[in-house]
Amino acid sequence: MSSLRFLTHSNKNENIASKICILVSSQRQRNMNTTDKLRIALLLPTVELGAYWQPVLQELTNLSEQAILYTGRPWAGFDSQAVSNSAIKVIGNTIRVTANKEKTDYSGGFMYLSLGIIHYLFQFRPHVVFASGFSVWTMLALLFKPFGKWRLVLAWEGSSPNVDFRHSKVRSFLRGMMAWFADALITNSHGGEEYLTQFLGVKKHKVRRRPYMVPDVKTLLQIPKSFGAEYIATQQQNPVFLYVGRIEHRKGLHQLLQACAILNKQKYCSYTLLVVGKGPLKQELERFCRTKNIQDYVKWVGWVDYSSLGAYFRNADVFIFPTLEDTWGMVLLEAMAFGKPILCSKWAGAAEMVLEGENGYVFDPYYPETLAQAMKSLIDNPSLISSMGQKSQQLISQHTPEAAAKFFADIASYVLWK
Repeated sequence: MSSLRFLTHSNKNENIASKICILVSSQRQRNMNTTDKLRIALLLPTVELGAYWQPVLQELTNLSEQAILYTGRPWAGFDSQAVSNSAIKVIGNTIRVTANKEKTDYSGGFMYLSLGIIHYLFQFRPHVVFASGFSVWTMLALLFKPFGKWRLVLAWEGSSPNVDFRHSKVRSFLRGMMAWFADALITNSHGGEEYLTQFLGVKKHKVRRRPYMVPDVKTLLQIPKSFGAEYIATQQQNPVFLYVGRIEHRKGLHQLLQACAILNKQKYCSYTLLVVGKGPLKQELERFCRTKNIQDYVKWVGWVDYSSLGAYFRNADVFIFPTLEDTWGMVLLEAMAFGKPILCSKWAGAAEMVLEGENGYVFDPYYPETLAQAMKSLIDNPSLISSMGQKSQQLISQHTPEAAAKFFADIASYVLWK
């Protein structure tokens, strides 16, 4: 009898286990089948320099029923009538209120955003909302989540002193509350993950770390291949070092020019530094170049449309990112996609994409002599430029718009069915 009871009990367990397996398998299949039925909203208060979102959004649209990116500040030259921008909706006008005259995203203060975003969310009826940062839009999306019945994923680009506001108890409390009520959080970098889990106290299982701000070579090369090449070829000495970014204090260009001045003292003259960008410090830094007698090595290109930047990446030899503070640093990944060695500031979130001595070097911009030494290494050893560039391309190959879109879709499916 005891044996019979055991066999009967065992059979019941097997039947229960079998049913559980069928239910789990069915749920997984349901998840897979419903991914393409999802409506996904991305709330990005500003994409002023974010034309790179187009390819990711296109891929996400291919994976889901519909995806819409809402912003209050699109990039320069944005055309709302263009077919490629049909999934991007501009809501109001994002205004940064700060005492800093430069009014950058790192200048403190707060952003004034249109409260009309809620109307558009209820009109769209998304299943999942990805909200960038701890903005008013994120707060509103969380407050109205029970009524809209959507899930919310908080996207935290990365960590830096003037963005974290660790000294502000009020901001930290509000951010902690928003993170608590979010269904999941994503971030590009280890620094972003550390801020969320160790400072705000978010449970590790709620945070997913993976680069979701990624480059697309085709978007950067929407012009004839000859563009830019003639300019570079007629005014350069090799190797060509490239800087792309705002000409402002935070970006550290003045530290890079200090390194060039050090090279000049050491009689290193066979190179060119191309500076692509605009900003309030341009005239001051041009004067610095004349004072240090390096004006012949530094070429000021000016502002270049995003679709034309690829020509400069392609024709340069080495990319330098001397920033004093950046939560991520998309431009670094773009240079990697073009197969360039990277000289990167330790204060960039994307510095973790640089493997020391393999695809470049990480330096402290506050000590320009270390940057000068890294530049000398590549000037003296041209073969490193080729090998390091190949390694950059290899490292970035897994971080594509397709991979980023799949990451968004997988997270959306996870928060719906967890």
